[in-house]
Amino acid sequence: MYRLLPKHLPLRCKVIPVTHVAQNCSVIWCFETMRGAVIDPGGDIDPVMAFIDQQGVKVERLLITHSHPDHAGAASALSALLAVPIEGPHRAEAAVIATMTTLAARHGFFDCQPYSPDRWLEDGNIIRVGNQQLQVLHCPGHTDGHVAYFCADSRLAFVGDILFRNAIGATADPLHHLVLLHSIRRKLFPLGDDVVFVPGHHALSSFGDERVFNPYVSDFAAEEYEHLFDDPRFLQAVPDPGS
Repeated sequence: MYRLLPKHLPLRCKVIPVTHVAQNCSVIWCFETMRGAVIDPGGDIDPVMAFIDQQGVKVERLLITHSHPDHAGAASALSALLAVPIEGPHRAEAAVIATMTTLAARHGFFDCQPYSPDRWLEDGNIIRVGNQQLQVLHCPGHTDGHVAYFCADSRLAFVGDILFRNAIGATADPLHHLVLLHSIRRKLFPLGDDVVFVPGHHALSSFGDERVFNPYVSDFAAEEYEHLFDDPRFLQAVPDPGS
């Protein structure tokens, strides 16, 4: 199901699908130091902990892309178990966090626990994972505070529910849909066609593949809407999208 990530990368990654919607929780670590992090612990922490123990990863933080229950439902429990802080997403996610338990009950995430980030993240923040670095990119659209994480040295990104193989994240209305398209085309794709990304669900892909084949954000599809990104009406409705 998953594209295998090369084992020689300086930032190693193990994708562990969790919850009944198979959300891609990622354990990442610096190969040189074995210091690491867990991205989007949505649930099923037993297999996550088993891999951490088996691999000998020294987890130093949890990183959240956005606060839907399948991505953050086990953050509180895993944070307490590992005695590590929860970082992310962007502070614009506060309203989503406030409704997380309601969303969890509605969609069958009965083990979901509310959480409060120890640190909000901003666009451009750098997070150290051992000797490796992750750049934070604020990419609203699916939710207002959604962020992605990018490791330049390993050409690897973790994008949550922003982008999928041949698909994009769901949005609440047409304006948020356009904001999501802006996040993908103007924040993610400029990172490079060779960047492999771990989406929130399903198989891995690359930005280059999506620029060619994705029916929503390919170069061909974007000819219909990309001019709107510079329209004053869009910029007025969403000041500094993705800042």
